[in-house]
Amino acid sequence: MKCVICKSSDIQLKMVEEEMKSGTDILLVPMEILVCKHCGERYYDRKAMRKIEDVRSKLHQKELEVKEVGKVLRALSL
Repeated sequence: MKCVICKSSDIQLKMVEEEMKSGTDILLVPMEILVCKHCGERYYDRKAMRKIEDVRSKLHQKELEVKEVGKVLRALSL
C-alpha cells in the first residue's frame, strides 16, 4: 500500500488518539489504525469507522464513561 498523499510505502499500524468534538468538549478515543510514517496521513478501515460511530452514538446518548484529563483555556484579551 502506498500513501495517497506522499506516495510513501512506509505505512504502519499505530496507536493514536482520535479527537471527536461534542459541543465545546473534545473526546480523545484511543485507536489502532494505519498511519503513514512519512506524512502522518491516517487510514481508517471498517472496524475503526464502526468504533468511531459507536463512540459518537454512545456519547450523544450519554452512555459513554469518560474521564477528565485536562482543561482547555481561552485567552479573553491580549
